[in-house]
Amino acid sequence: MSQQRGQLNETDLLESRCLIGGTWLGGNAAPIAVDDPFTLEDFGQVPNLGEAETQAAIEAASEALPTWAARPARERGAILRRWWELIELHRDDLATLITRENGKSIREAQGEIDYGNSYMEFYADEATRALGEIIPSPIPGRRLLAEREPVGVCALITPWNFPLAMLSRKVAPALAAGCTVVCKPSELTPLTALAFAKLGEEAGVPPGVVNIVTGEARAIGGALTSSMTVRKLSFTGSTPVGVLLAEQCAATMKRTSLELGGNAPFVAFDDADLEVAVDAALTAKFRNGGQSCIAANRIYAQKGIHDRFVSALAEKIGAMTVGDGFDESNTVGPVIDERAVAKIDSHREEAIAGGAQCLAGGPSPGGRLSRPTLLAGVAKDAQLTREETFGPLAAVIAFDTVEEGIALANNTPFGLAGYFCTSDQATIAKAARQFQTGMVGINTGLISSAHAPFGGVKMSGLGKEGSHHGLEEYLNVKYVCQAGL
Repeated sequence: MSQQRGQLNETDLLESRCLIGGTWLGGNAAPIAVDDPFTLEDFGQVPNLGEAETQAAIEAASEALPTWAARPARERGAILRRWWELIELHRDDLATLITRENGKSIREAQGEIDYGNSYMEFYADEATRALGEIIPSPIPGRRLLAEREPVGVCALITPWNFPLAMLSRKVAPALAAGCTVVCKPSELTPLTALAFAKLGEEAGVPPGVVNIVTGEARAIGGALTSSMTVRKLSFTGSTPVGVLLAEQCAATMKRTSLELGGNAPFVAFDDADLEVAVDAALTAKFRNGGQSCIAANRIYAQKGIHDRFVSALAEKIGAMTVGDGFDESNTVGPVIDERAVAKIDSHREEAIAGGAQCLAGGPSPGGRLSRPTLLAGVAKDAQLTREETFGPLAAVIAFDTVEEGIALANNTPFGLAGYFCTSDQATIAKAARQFQTGMVGINTGLISSAHAPFGGVKMSGLGKEGSHHGLEEYLNVKYVCQAGL
């Protein structure tokens, strides 16, 4: 980069306060330090807020709701479009913040801005498409209507791996629908969310419509889930936390959207185009350094293509480099913390102890760095087949028949995304139908789009984000029966 490492062009985007009711506030408790995963140095801090401040944010969102919901959809969309323009204008600074607090490569951070901002653009237009219905009445003299109206105040809880995109794809449809929000970003990567909110304020988002609170997850989450004022919770994160939040929301009958853990299979069938399969596997596995809920966690190769597939993967992965995300020569940056390194190392060593061979990469070199690694000959019941590795570790398992490949893909309680590569139309139809996942990528490892519904089945969650389905998650359907006509 031409500028000093991690330096922002607009320094005001590095915010150390939270936004509640249109006011930027600090906290009374000791602040939370935010560190750089590569240098391990603290470079920012955010307030450590709790229940009282969260209640204040809920009240602010509640007060702002009637006016925002009554605002014409076209006007809400215009504000979202202006917000989209400002994010585009500050793309480099926002990407710098992401790399600084998350560690991912600057190119991937820029890609996240583009992807996350596509939701702002999409829902700026989609705001005017929350259409109702006129239902033919079975009784003369009556008119039956199904109207759509905003759910109300929404709690949005987002993870650290995509600090802008996970927030924008919740905030954009919520605001487009006429809802107001209280957002709780991860304490590991809160600075991008605060910068995002500052740009929203500049775009004309009224006070109280968007509130950002940072702090202890249990206290903030408890306040959000127990509140009768909050009528919906949208959460992206681990399955155990998602289950806990769903249980807590049940007492107040909140609507929930839960995008939870994955254990995505990638299946290369014998008739796959080798180059296509290798490129798709690399994208599905190593995007964001493997720290993605839809990352290919289990890679299966049919025996007819297995050796060629593994050989080509080994060559590509062996050429990858790990290091500072601001160094554009590096393929991947550091992982988020030391626990992530330990989990990756544990999965690798357990697989090797079970007979796997390491064909590229190897042990972590230190700090929060984890080498892009390829294992072959992995046992079908290895630990990494049962748990998300969430890192740059690719493990290939051989199988015999198409039916076995599909069965292996489905051999998990999770069902977020799945990938397969084949040239045979019959196999495409069969596998796409039989994969027990909410999303399927065929001959590609890149499937996310603001125009398509993102979400899983089984233990990977409930609800959809993106497309018109994502807007409907923030709308209630009200039946109106008018008689005497």
